[in-house]
Amino acid sequence: MKIGELAKLTGCPVETIRYYEREGLLPEPSRSEGNYRQYDAAHVERLSFIRHCRSLDMTQEEIRILLGLRDRPESDCGTANRLIDEHLHHVEVRIAELQSLSQQLRDLRARCRGEGNSEDCGILRELEQPAEPSVTPEACAEAGHLHVPGVHGRH
Repeated sequence: MKIGELAKLTGCPVETIRYYEREGLLPEPSRSEGNYRQYDAAHVERLSFIRHCRSLDMTQEEIRILLGLRDRPESDCGTANRLIDEHLHHVEVRIAELQSLSQQLRDLRARCRGEGNSEDCGILRELEQPAEPSVTPEACAEAGHLHVPGVHGRH
């Protein structure tokens, strides 16, 4: 099958398929006499696996590790368990960060009733104040993230 057919079958854009090939996540297909890429069922399965991993917000490196395990059936599945445990921890840290952000926004919204001039707006006055970091450098390091001061939990 051609790349357009693979894209339609898997719901993956053509450019993303080419990107996965360049990154080595998807093996380069054979070529037809007319130099068209020719994909097969193995490409469909692998691309579906990659897409499922991406739907779980896994990084390319995590996907690469899982593909390596998939390609070597004799590998210890403990590696997959540890990878998922680490990814789950990362997700839980992000959820906590988002909950903190949500509370900060609720607190900010409570500073204004939406009436009057913007010069009297409690939201704008509060935003003029220096921001306090919502996540400590230690928490970021523990979660394996880079702490960037003033970026409120984004790493």
